[in-house]
Parts: sequence; structure tokens; C-alpha cells
Amino acid sequence: MNKRRSFIVGISSTKLLPSERSFIKKYKPWGVILFTRNIKSINQTKILTTSIRKIFNDDKYPILIDQEGGRVNRLKNFISFDNLTSEFFGKKFINNKREFTIYYKLFIDKTSFLLKTMGININTSPVLDLRIKGTSNIIGDRSFSNNPKVVSKIGDYCIKYFHQNGIGTVIKHIPGHGLAKVDSHNYTPTVIKNIDYLSKMDFLAFKNKKTFFAMTAHIIFNKIDELNTVTQSHKMIKLIRNKIGFKNILISDDLSMKSLKGNLKKNVIKTFNAGCNLVLHCNGNLKEMKIIAENSPLLNKFLIKKTSQFYKILS
Repeated sequence: MNKRRSFIVGISSTKLLPSERSFIKKYKPWGVILFTRNIKSINQTKILTTSIRKIFNDDKYPILIDQEGGRVNRLKNFISFDNLTSEFFGKKFINNKREFTIYYKLFIDKTSFLLKTMGININTSPVLDLRIKGTSNIIGDRSFSNNPKVVSKIGDYCIKYFHQNGIGTVIKHIPGHGLAKVDSHNYTPTVIKNIDYLSKMDFLAFKNKKTFFAMTAHIIFNKIDELNTVTQSHKMIKLIRNKIGFKNILISDDLSMKSLKGNLKKNVIKTFNAGCNLVLHCNGNLKEMKIIAENSPLLNKFLIKKTSQFYKILS
């Protein structure tokens, strides 16, 4: 693990290209993330994940996916989760808690079974952003509720059930994406609420979460840091560590998103300097991946220790 670097990358297709295999051997990313473009079937994905792990000779090597259910479904080439949105489960939680517990555990058990069969061991879920009227629909039905206590409680169930199945979780988008009025894939959202409001609402949903990983929001909270998105803000990451109390591995959201201004090299350096532990790059562009890799440090003691703790839940 000592020779690995502090970044996660995507790949371009359903199997490793020779150039990607060489890249992974040379730069040794901490993890690899898969998307719909990488997943045609269960069997094909298992062959792909096995080929990645062979490079590291590590059967617990981190392979991630965004598999929330609803419209964020990377398995859509062979299964539909259209109706099983976070909003669906949030309403079920409020209206019939007993039924919620049965449905939600079943949903996570089945999702975990599929992921494990394919060789995936981290799911970038749950979304703990609040559902807020008049904001960008990039979150929308991906949110459990507009009530931070409901979101927090369902988040606890999500983390617990995935961990019981030997799958790591990534809470996102810390410290809250719900107030964003534009999509951070394309623009830089700015939130103008003060810290007292945020502490009782958006930030509250992320407190006391027993997850190994959290993903940062590419959002500016201008009452705290008017210049930098959370991902690149030392002030915001200090708040995440101290006020929200998240002490484990902090992963940036995708550095190829347009919310971040400036060139890729500068963005990698700024993200690490702000206090993120791992940077994420998703689009599979090898030229960009090399910039990410060459500006990402080797794993430090903190990352090695926390990764080892995560490995212990894998069965």
C-alpha cells in the first residue's frame, strides 16, 4: 500500500486498455471508480475488477461505484432501479417506519449482493443533501427529505446495512449540496446562508456518521469562504473536521467538473492543500489522468491507517 498514490480514477471502457494497465501499474492509484460505460453485465464487470486487482495482488483493492438507485443507476444496462429513489425511501420512513425498514434493508442487501458479485467494494452513497424547493434538480429525488433529522437517520441505516454486507460507503456531498441553485457539473454554485442556519440544517445531516469516506461538495459557502469551493477551501475542510466532526477519509468530488476554475494541475494541488485526502477524477481521459497522478502524493500514514481499518469490514 505504501507505493500507492492518493487519487481515484475512472477508466474508458468495459475492459482495461493496454495504456490504462500501464498507467495503473506505473502510478498505482488508491482506487478505481466504475460507471455505466464500464458495465455491460455482471460477468464482464467481475472479469474487469479481477484484472484491476491482479495488478496490485490485493483482493480488497478499492473499486468504487455511484449506485444510489433511482436515476443514478450505473447498473442500468441490465437492471432498473427507477422507482427506488431516495425520495421514495424518505416518504416510506415518515409514513410507515416498519415497512421502511423491511424495504430499505432488502434494497441494500440486494444492491450489495450485485456489487460484491461484480467485485465492487465501495458505494458512493448515501446522499445526505437536503431536498430544498427552488434549487437545482441535480439533487432532487436523490435526497431522502427536506428534514435534516430524517436524512441523518436514514443515512445511519444506509451505512450500517452496507457495512453489514461488507461494502464501504461514501457520504456526500459534505457539508451539503441541497441549497445549490445551479448544477456543479456545469457551474459554480454559491450558497449565501449564514453558519447558524447551515449548522441547524444542511450541516446537521452529516454529523456523527460511522462511515470511512465522505465526498466534498464543489460549492462556495460565501459566509465562510467567499473564494473557494468546499473541495479547495481550508476553512471549509477545517469546519468539516471540527464542527461536523468527520475524522476519516475525505474524497474530492470529480475534479473534471466545471464548478472548479483554473487548470487541472492547479486544481489537484489546491485540493490537497485544502485538506482533502484523495482526489477523484472520473472521465477516463488518460492525458488528464496523468496530470492527476503526477500531482498526487504517495499515501501518508493517515491514509494507510484508515484504509486498513476499512479493509477490516470487507468479507
